[in-house]
Amino acid sequence: MSLSTQANNPIWRMPETCHQVALSRSTIYRLIDSGDFPKPIPLGAKSIGFLSSEVIAWKEQRIAARKTTEA
Repeated sequence: MSLSTQANNPIWRMPETCHQVALSRSTIYRLIDSGDFPKPIPLGAKSIGFLSSEVIAWKEQRIAARKTTEA
């Protein structure tokens, strides 16, 4: 991944991801386990991150699904 791509698609650590989707850490892990949330990227022995673009796409899908059920 080039530096310009990384700047446009940062990796969010868990606290930022929780903030962006307004969900708790345990809820995010539950959604990952059920296949309903983007898989994390291993960053080290005990650290993970999430591609911001995947988390944003997940949020947009949730919004779009809500709009189709309201119509």
